Amino acid sequence: MIEIVPMAEEHIDGVVTLEEATFSIPWTRADFEREVRENTMAIYYVALMDGRVVGYAGMWHVVTEGHITNVGVLEEVRCEGIGSMLMEKLIEKALEKEMTGITLEVRMGNRPAQALYHKYGFKAEGIRKNYYPDTKEDAIIMWKYFPDAELPESKNRTSRSSCLRVGTYFVLRKIIEECSLNDILGKYFGSRDMGLFLDLAVYSIIAENNAAQYYPDYTYNHPLFTEKMKQYSDSTVLDFLNSVTDDQSTGFLNTWNESRNYHEKIYISYDSTNKNCQAGDIKMVEFGHPKVDMGEPVFNYAVAYDTHNQEPLFYEKYPGSLNDISQLQFMLDKASGYGYKKIGFILDRGYFSCENIQYMDKCGYSFVIMVKGMSALVNELILENKGTFENKRVNNIYEYGVYGKTIRHKLYASDKKERYFHLYHSISKESAERIEIENRINQMTQYLKKYQNKVKEFGPGFEKYFNLYYDEKSQAFILPEERCSVVERELDLAGYFCIVTSEKMSAKEAIELYKSRDVSEKLFRGDKSYLGNKSIRVYSEESARAKIFVEFVAMIVRCKMYIKLKEEMKKLDKKLNYMTVPAAIKELEKIEMVRQLDNIYRLDHAVTANQKVILKAFGLDANSIKYFASELSKELKEAE
Repeated sequence: MIEIVPMAEEHIDGVVTLEEATFSIPWTRADFEREVRENTMAIYYVALMDGRVVGYAGMWHVVTEGHITNVGVLEEVRCEGIGSMLMEKLIEKALEKEMTGITLEVRMGNRPAQALYHKYGFKAEGIRKNYYPDTKEDAIIMWKYFPDAELPESKNRTSRSSCLRVGTYFVLRKIIEECSLNDILGKYFGSRDMGLFLDLAVYSIIAENNAAQYYPDYTYNHPLFTEKMKQYSDSTVLDFLNSVTDDQSTGFLNTWNESRNYHEKIYISYDSTNKNCQAGDIKMVEFGHPKVDMGEPVFNYAVAYDTHNQEPLFYEKYPGSLNDISQLQFMLDKASGYGYKKIGFILDRGYFSCENIQYMDKCGYSFVIMVKGMSALVNELILENKGTFENKRVNNIYEYGVYGKTIRHKLYASDKKERYFHLYHSISKESAERIEIENRINQMTQYLKKYQNKVKEFGPGFEKYFNLYYDEKSQAFILPEERCSVVERELDLAGYFCIVTSEKMSAKEAIELYKSRDVSEKLFRGDKSYLGNKSIRVYSEESARAKIFVEFVAMIVRCKMYIKLKEEMKKLDKKLNYMTVPAAIKELEKIEMVRQLDNIYRLDHAVTANQKVILKAFGLDANSIKYFASELSKELKEAE
């Protein structure tokens, strides 16, 4: 006996098991949990046989269309007509919801699935090239239309939620206007596309850590920047992303940078990452040096951030096979191309090379580079100066909990200049690092003892800290002998680090400059929201480039939000757990407008005390929210 019922949380275990057994790139448990718990547009059914999940199917109700996400049936019961029963249920639901049609993608080589869809009137209407990342197989786009379906005309029916989350939208709209982002984007996009672009950018901020596939759910529950706050289907969004050109992104970056004060000295923090890419034929996706190795090709993505004015300046995307060191000189040239002359660069150790230092000298650029204390030169300098500054109050930099000292030395053997080496010691850092070293050595010792009198080879990590002895005849491992001098040297270096600068400055000035990149690092970690935590799923070069462009604009807005919250908390002179960007968004999302029987949206409740503190950071208050809500209510009424 087969029973078709709506999917509930109790079915997730069975669905995940089926998914993993059926698909080469299965959805995760978290994906299905979001579908059941959060995605208001999701419609899912499961097929139960004696209470066991043997099939499932789902779709998203996007405006007036149904988008089928997956249909899966256990292999052992595929001749029982379960797929047909699930499809009939989805079609029945689509008609009930008065949808105008439903669509799906299917592998080019999946003939059985295509036969099932043809049976229910689906027709092929297009191809998505290289759509499936595991095999680069094309996808057939299929549609089934309901020509007799009528869109509801009753004023009591709408495709927009009756409860809209408006707080964050009001704040971000104000930031966008203050940064003139709508004006700049308006130079390169028409009104529809500009609104859609801003909606995607704001979505990536508000729905942090959500995949782009949940964008339709976001549009259902939030005000929008599109004309008359129109919601677009995911196919329209995809078409838009594919239409974005390099001329538009380049034009934006040129305009964004042309109004800068080129006469002031600024330090640019330069951060890069790479993304594993589950994608089709994308030129910049290549096998290279992934920071998170998933066995997939990657592309590189980097952002230049002005630490003085606290805002992102420009971004780069480049092939995954290139490493950070080789790309740096091209970035330096781009900075010059944007008009920046009086600049220095704050870099981490991944960009250090003699050639890059020489190139910065040649261009007249100054630099601040973190050099971790395990390099031979820095080790020697630290040990030579150990005991000369760690307890002297004149060397105390209390803001950062360190003691610092500056010495001059060449950075490498052929260096023509002496650089400024700023040596630091942190008592808390020393304690933590000594504990970590002792624990690591103890764990390695216990591991080695497990293999005494057994044939076993150990890697260079063990050989670094131990002399390893083997029986000559049997080659069995006999015993480890700790290399005390090596361990003691690491313990001696615990708590120390070094920053190198090309310009003369104090140890305090150097660490202040380097720490100014903390903002860009935190913002850069936030890009995971829209581009994906470890990977990005796109099927075209155009779509990938557009998503990176959108995320950069989102980063500009997110940066302004971060800075304003930080400045307000500084004024308050106390730490508040709701004054971080994610926490503030969570609070602001509680500000809602509700549609009542007269079809008018009104604020649901007064602004809370915590929300008032957050709003103050952006020059807003409860009266501002009332006014914005009143104006938004008029816009929504006109949009009907």
